Amino acid sequence: MEKPHILATKPGEYKGIRQIFAPLLEKHFTVVPYHEFEKNPNLWAHKIQAVIVWFTIPKISRDLLLSLPNLKAVISGGVGVDHLDIPLITSFGVKIANTPNIVDNATADIGMALLLASARKLIEGMGRIGHKIAKRAQGFDMKILYHNRKQREAEDEKAVGATYCAKIEDLLRESDFVMLSVNLSPETHKLIGKRELSLMKPTATLVNVSRGLVVDQDALVEALEDGVIYAAALDVTYPEPLPRNHPLLRLKNVLILPHMGTASYQTTRAMVERIIANTHLALEGSPLLDEVKPN
Repeated sequence: MEKPHILATKPGEYKGIRQIFAPLLEKHFTVVPYHEFEKNPNLWAHKIQAVIVWFTIPKISRDLLLSLPNLKAVISGGVGVDHLDIPLITSFGVKIANTPNIVDNATADIGMALLLASARKLIEGMGRIGHKIAKRAQGFDMKILYHNRKQREAEDEKAVGATYCAKIEDLLRESDFVMLSVNLSPETHKLIGKRELSLMKPTATLVNVSRGLVVDQDALVEALEDGVIYAAALDVTYPEPLPRNHPLLRLKNVLILPHMGTASYQTTRAMVERIIANTHLALEGSPLLDEVKPN
């Protein structure tokens, strides 16, 4: 029996799934590399039933969706879905899934590593990843303050010793380390700008493990140069990677990592396996493990 066809970047290509994991995909699917599809879309269009998105590639446009009449699913590696037009994709009857549970622990580990210099108080958007960071912070006697759109249940707060603050301004004034672990959305785009940075302590450090666009980088550069805040630790930037002449790269009070929270062999393999599982479920017409739906 012919294996189902999926569209993806060629394993091993820039921003593609690493070549070492190609056999995992090829065991289950016939992988159509995106560049081959572009050369002759008519040859493949009716065969492709799923698109695997890795590091935001390939881009899921209206034209691509129109060209794939038998498409059933778009499966994205990672937790962020800001690169996907969810209403557009689902309007074609196409399901969407990501790999949040795999990514959460890896991102929490990176966030905790960036905090361990001397933090004793911190702020987070305490969703799944933030809650995992808070659990890790407990072991280092850190006082945990957090701000969410909605307060977590009392048992969740008690489990990690966290205190809720309704106003982000109060948290910015109080925190020694400001940890950002929020989804990128219109509401969180440039959540931290010049005003917010001015409210922070001059001894405070900004830590971002969410998305680069959550921070106004021009305002951050100015705040770091002028001593408005002490330092920044960033696992994410915009763009990624930064141009070699970007001012953030010349500042001595900035630590920048290359968005490496999921870069280990174990985490990447687990993500690929989860992608395979979700793809099979989509092709069977079964509920997905990690389905993403429009708000």
